[in-house]
Amino acid sequence: MSGLVAVPEMGTRSARDHALAVLRVRGTALGAALLPAAVAAVLIAGGITGRLGDGWDAARWAAVAVALPVLAAAAWVAAVIARARPAVSPTVQIEESAAPDLYRLIRDLADRMDVPAPSAIALTPDCDSWLEDRAHASPFRGLSRLPRPVRAGGARGDAPVLVIGSPFLWWMRVAELRALLAPVVAGTGPSAHPDIAAARRFVRGLDAAAAVAATVGGPLPRRLAYDVVGWVARLLLRAGASHAAEMERMVAAAAAARAQAVDYGLRVVAQEQVGLAYAGWDRLLTRVALPAWRTGRWPERLDAGVVAALTELSRRDRLAEGFTTRLGERPACDLLEEPGAVDRAVSLLAARLFHDGPAEPGPDWEPVDWSQYPDEVVDRIWRTEAARLFTVLRATENPTLAELIDRLLGEAATAGGGTDEVAARIGAVVAREDAVREGSARAGAASGDVEGAALLPPGGGFPLQPPRSGRELLAEHIAAAVCCAAVDTAGAAPGLDWLDGPALFVDGERRADLARPVLALAEEADPRPLRDWLAAVGVRHDKPIRLV
Repeated sequence: MSGLVAVPEMGTRSARDHALAVLRVRGTALGAALLPAAVAAVLIAGGITGRLGDGWDAARWAAVAVALPVLAAAAWVAAVIARARPAVSPTVQIEESAAPDLYRLIRDLADRMDVPAPSAIALTPDCDSWLEDRAHASPFRGLSRLPRPVRAGGARGDAPVLVIGSPFLWWMRVAELRALLAPVVAGTGPSAHPDIAAARRFVRGLDAAAAVAATVGGPLPRRLAYDVVGWVARLLLRAGASHAAEMERMVAAAAAARAQAVDYGLRVVAQEQVGLAYAGWDRLLTRVALPAWRTGRWPERLDAGVVAALTELSRRDRLAEGFTTRLGERPACDLLEEPGAVDRAVSLLAARLFHDGPAEPGPDWEPVDWSQYPDEVVDRIWRTEAARLFTVLRATENPTLAELIDRLLGEAATAGGGTDEVAARIGAVVAREDAVREGSARAGAASGDVEGAALLPPGGGFPLQPPRSGRELLAEHIAAAVCCAAVDTAGAAPGLDWLDGPALFVDGERRADLARPVLALAEEADPRPLRDWLAAVGVRHDKPIRLV
């Protein structure tokens, strides 16, 4: 056991060495800023005491002339760095009253590894977990202050916050989550070391100051003043970058070594679940959540949805066989008092991050339950896209599939055998609608949620998919019109496939064979495969389609 303890202690000492190197960069910068003032003070003191004669007057005044602006500039840079607010990851804070069992599990885990417990727990809509310092202390503050005593396993007010990926809570079992979080929680030990904490505050303050300097506008003198701050911050960051990176690497190594004594065998299994959870979460966001967000609806149970998606993946994929047998064990979300309320908050945050959605629900931004998804999202998407396509084709008031095919063939014949012109018009209409929606979202964020808007990257959320081409949009719109006709005339129904999103169901079975006939019409102007498909399913192409 002593060997296991020695390894993390060695890692912590090595991390401390690199932290001291980072702090020496700070000390060098401080010494360089004070050097002209120190020279001026020596010259002035020498003149007062008579040790330096009148021949030093010119040097004395020159030193004062240099020291004053250097001190003023140093004070300005230090003030900006002290006021700069380091970036904070957007999360959903979990109070202890909302998850006493989860807090108890984390504290027990910290006690077993003899490290301080995190000060709080937060959830993020991502498949990752980390410690985040939210003290926002100035990197120049508390240079000689001793850390407050902390008992092993106890939480301190300035201890880091434990951020947990919300899909882990719903997909993983309690024992798996404990094993997965052990190396993360073990990181609070090195984080409590005063030198490592001071080095991290210094680096975060410089990074925040550089970000502030890069975004400041206004008059030229103001921009120049902040340009000086940005230049100094970037210079110091480059000087300490290698040591800061090595410090973090050593901290991670020390935490991993300390966590080896806690559920190591189970952690191997939990790591396999991480990859599976990431695959299911990515598929759920891009195939299921994104179409809903585009219609002004946000699924309010995304984390519960990822369990359904991964269960479906386990059923289809032989590589995932056996994972569903774990579902009989206690899920980690049972550690929450109200999993549904937490899932709703995380789902709303996910919509903000990945789609730049509003911060609060409203008339044009309503939650949708999974049971309502087919009618509220799928059917709405199909009829909206069908209406857009018929508008672009200048169809009659009561359009039919037959009219759609005839007009597409006519457009293709006019354009020399292709449908590129129709695809370009569809792409232009969708681009205009997206621009209007994004402009409204940014205006709402700027007027009503300034602090929340600052959590998002410049220009909106994190895009989940690359822009779609005109032909892809045309094929999507043709498929939507066909699905509308199938629902209206062949007794089909809109549905939800957990891995592929909106789906067409005929006689209770999903029809996944529509893509090829639609692509033949959209790309080759060949209607025969689609007409054969319509006849096989029993869709009446001569009946009007109900639009929104």
